[in-house]
Amino acid sequence: MQNYLEFEKPLAEIEGKAEELRAMARQNPEMDIEKEAAALDKKADELLVNLYKKLTPWRKCQVARHPDRPQCSDYIDAIFTEYTALAGDRNFADDYAVMGGIARLNDKPVMVIGHEKGKDTKSRIHHNFGMARPEGYRKAIRLMDMADRFGLPIITLVDTQGAFPGKGAEERGQSEAIARSTEKCLQVRVPVISVIIGEGGSGGAVAFATADKLAMLEHSVYSVISPEGCASILWKDAGKMREAAEALRLTAQNLTQLGVADVVIPEPIGGAQRHKEETITNVKSALITMLTELEKKKPDALRKARRKKFLDVGSKTLG
Repeated sequence: MQNYLEFEKPLAEIEGKAEELRAMARQNPEMDIEKEAAALDKKADELLVNLYKKLTPWRKCQVARHPDRPQCSDYIDAIFTEYTALAGDRNFADDYAVMGGIARLNDKPVMVIGHEKGKDTKSRIHHNFGMARPEGYRKAIRLMDMADRFGLPIITLVDTQGAFPGKGAEERGQSEAIARSTEKCLQVRVPVISVIIGEGGSGGAVAFATADKLAMLEHSVYSVISPEGCASILWKDAGKMREAAEALRLTAQNLTQLGVADVVIPEPIGGAQRHKEETITNVKSALITMLTELEKKKPDALRKARRKKFLDVGSKTLG
């Protein structure tokens, strides 16, 4: 069953009518409704193209949060082979919001780490909606250390609204764990590639996305704060999230112009949620291209260039 976003309601009506006609035809085989249904399909396709032709920043936020978008586990299953999950931070506990392990990309050994939000109510609660606690970041640090020791390129898949803000997380040093994870990204001497596959929120995303190459899916977003949070602070009104989304410059297109993101990975018309296999194929192709480029660089040069890249963030401005 297709989940429709608020701005997709007209599309839902058309596709719903087409499905109703086909359901009637299944019950009454003598009915000939294919011509009418095909006309509705064509109208729906045209509307879909128009809706996604020029999405506003707020609509991109909605698409980035779509519950049917491919999750980290989907990318790992489809892109990588011989994936062996590694668990725990060797200090407190395992964090199910963060998954990671050793795998092969195009037969090359890599370390893959990412946020997992879950696909239904039960799994979302299990994965804490992709909001990592300190042990999640400490697990990531442990895996990055291992990757650095054995010369494994690091690939991170980011999809989180931010780090978990609960009392227990703060007591266990949430901000320190995020800072250490960000620091570790800058210290390692192996290639680091990050892909924003949905929502990249606040320091919870930066802790995984401080990379040599930062790629973003076409309809993903990456920001220091959510539009709702920004609106609540600036205007004392969370309802002004549309204005906040515009001001935050959080789209993949904005961030490539600003020099924060390096690559925009295209999504099919209708977004990753409608065409999962094609989107995952696009991500795999981009990962192989970026890794091939980075593997040509020597470890010290790689780390030096990575640090310079982040020191230079902010030097570009939007025209």
